[in-house]
Amino acid sequence: MSLSSARQRRATAASPLTDDGYAKDAKDRRRRPGGGDGDGEDGGIKWFLPFLALGLLRHMSASSNLIHDCDEVFNYWEPLHFLLYRSGFQTWEYSSDFALRSYLYLIIHALVAGPASLIFGEHKVRVFYSVRIFLGLISTITETALVVALSRRYGKRLACYVLAMLCLSSGCFFASTSFLPSSFSMYAVTLSSALFLLEKYAAAVAVAAAGVILGWPFSILVFLPVTVYSLIRGPFGRVFLSGFLTSLSVLALSFIADYHYYGRLTFSVFNLLKYNVLGGGESHLYGTEGPSFYFRNGFNNFNFAFILALLFLGVVPFARKKYAPDLLIVVSPVYIWLAFMSLQAHKEERFLYPIYTLICVAAAAVIDSFPDFFYDKYSSDQSIFEKIAKGLRPLILGCILCASHSRTFSMLNGYGAPLQIYHHLEYHEDSGPGSVLCVGSEWHRYPSSFFIPSYISEVRWIDDGFRGLLPFPFNETLGGTTAAPSYFNNKNKASEEQYLKDIGACTLLVELDLRRPYPSRGNDLKTWEALAALPFLDRELSPALHRSFFVPYKWQQNNVFGLYKLLRRVPTDKPQSRDA
Repeated sequence: MSLSSARQRRATAASPLTDDGYAKDAKDRRRRPGGGDGDGEDGGIKWFLPFLALGLLRHMSASSNLIHDCDEVFNYWEPLHFLLYRSGFQTWEYSSDFALRSYLYLIIHALVAGPASLIFGEHKVRVFYSVRIFLGLISTITETALVVALSRRYGKRLACYVLAMLCLSSGCFFASTSFLPSSFSMYAVTLSSALFLLEKYAAAVAVAAAGVILGWPFSILVFLPVTVYSLIRGPFGRVFLSGFLTSLSVLALSFIADYHYYGRLTFSVFNLLKYNVLGGGESHLYGTEGPSFYFRNGFNNFNFAFILALLFLGVVPFARKKYAPDLLIVVSPVYIWLAFMSLQAHKEERFLYPIYTLICVAAAAVIDSFPDFFYDKYSSDQSIFEKIAKGLRPLILGCILCASHSRTFSMLNGYGAPLQIYHHLEYHEDSGPGSVLCVGSEWHRYPSSFFIPSYISEVRWIDDGFRGLLPFPFNETLGGTTAAPSYFNNKNKASEEQYLKDIGACTLLVELDLRRPYPSRGNDLKTWEALAALPFLDRELSPALHRSFFVPYKWQQNNVFGLYKLLRRVPTDKPQSRDA
């Protein structure tokens, strides 16, 4: 009894030392996963909560997301439509002469789209959204794994901050259900980072290898830190073998798929690298931007969270070693990728997708570290500044999330008209079988052939002044996917065959009327009747602040809108016979 009491007294007397920055136990506890927060692996977030929250938000994204890039339509949705229905548009990248795009990436999505097409029959729009829900599910699984890994390693608070940003940030909302290799790379980066934090190094490298080959080969720079440190920390032979076998398997499958669809021995992964790197590349033909493009774009999609993410390196020294080196390794691709992509002349928003989830992690870590700036390791009491910093954390996070939500609503309400207008086509079968849908300057907002009902025999482009090369329908006569049509080139030069010469052949017309001084076809009421017209945000005439963030009532009042129209040619009356 006396011995037990003595032990209890010694333990009580020693307890203040656990809060001392110099105490060995305190140092060890901070080095351990979850150290310092009292949220170790046992107290980590379970899978259900983040899966449910992310699943709901990704379902919302799948059902309401815009199509942000015409490459998503013409390089992925259209070839997928051709694999399913034997009709769709082809770009020069899918010509067997160039073969820059991997059919293996399409096949993965066809595994979902194929059964969906059998279930829904002629309702092709439902197939479109089935694939989007599939993409949302992949995003949900990978992001849930990241949140759980962070909670086990660094505690519930950081994991909850990251979860909130993943759910509500505009960038993740839009990128998560985009049918793009850069989104696929984002899934792989997220899962690979989670596995690295969970110390499953072989699996992390295998996922990284699949992400690079199946997704986007240039994203290898994003995977590099996690891959290198996984090889160092894990059993080298096992980790290396995991990555090597995965790479070999995926490369073999990609080669087989390319051979089958292109009809010749070719390798799309190598062709893409050759075109962009070894051959000097011609991507500048599709537009160039200045060095600040990605920083402006990052702020648009993450607002102040993007700035906080960039400050992560400066916060690490104040974070009491809790984020170094593991979280620093996970977040470092943000800096590597931004630096590399900013040096390229051709820039697009989707090129940043691979690091979107890492931006959320970096920003959340900075917010979580606010009190560390005022931490005094020599004092057992919290200073007033440390208490204020703790109170500021949820306020700053709340402001970031509100701004992100406002940005998302502005995008959906301002630019959602094209998808809705093409939805209207299914209600106008009275236009008659064999109808021709014509699209002029709005070709780049064409949402894919999944929105074209069966009564429309073809979609044609009409000349509105664009002088670049436009997609052509896959030509079954020339061989379909194996064809190498002469009208394709890799110089972005328009083909004489890409436009419909006789506009009188158009039954239906889609156009955007921004109410500029130049005439609009839809204003000719003798020729065209409006079947549907929806407001579309006029970016040029709307103030930047008001168009960027949705504020009820103010957003409608302070912005300028055009009309996105679906028009139908007014039928001409048949002349009556003389005998009548």
